[in-house]
Amino acid sequence: MIRLTDLTKRYGKFTAVDSINLEIRRGELFGFLGPNGAGKTTTMRMIAGILQPTSGRIEIAGDDMAREPVRAKSRLGFIPDRPYVYDKLTGAEFLRFVAALFGQEGAAVEHRMDELLDLFELSTWKDELVESYSHGMRQKLIISSALLHRPEVIVVDEPMVGLDPKGQKFLKELFRAFVERGGTVLMSTHTLDMVEEMCDRIGIINGGRILTAGTMAEVRAQTAHGDTGLEDLFLKLTGGITDREMDEILK
Repeated sequence: MIRLTDLTKRYGKFTAVDSINLEIRRGELFGFLGPNGAGKTTTMRMIAGILQPTSGRIEIAGDDMAREPVRAKSRLGFIPDRPYVYDKLTGAEFLRFVAALFGQEGAAVEHRMDELLDLFELSTWKDELVESYSHGMRQKLIISSALLHRPEVIVVDEPMVGLDPKGQKFLKELFRAFVERGGTVLMSTHTLDMVEEMCDRIGIINGGRILTAGTMAEVRAQTAHGDTGLEDLFLKLTGGITDREMDEILK
């Protein structure tokens, strides 16, 4: 569903994403991991069509993002790490605005909108200005907007930011149900326990390059780390401090 071929993004002499090759399949929840500044968000914004690659190719469900951008974007829902919305619109007006970007309007959109607002417990706030929403409510509104046009692929950057435990549990169940019905989720997060719990495969990026990708078993085999947990494996690959090293520091 998502295929990246030699995907590269440069800013002057700095290479943020360096010739990434990656395929994320239909019916898969893929965890995209890396330290701050590793190239995760840049990669995801290129996949969503927000940033233009310096070189390389992005395909969404077979549609080339460069050659067929409107068609490719119509297959995708993007949930950014920060819920940017228009404060002077109501929740309903914001969703209608997003629907219009995909060329959708009318009774079907109104029904879908009410369905999502009810699902995310925002129905009573439907006609309130977004400026009165809490951070968690804004996040729920953004997630609703990403699902509004019934995408085949969801790209989500730090999905749990601002959500309470109930909202987090619901979102986990939603993503799992989405992939079980044939959708694809690419999820970036620093919450490694959640990745181990939810993801079918993972990829670890650092310095703009994919260090490893596969199931947990495959990643352990590729990196010769045996039964190492994801946190220690991640830290060893990206140069962080492991629990054992921390113990040495605190002696």
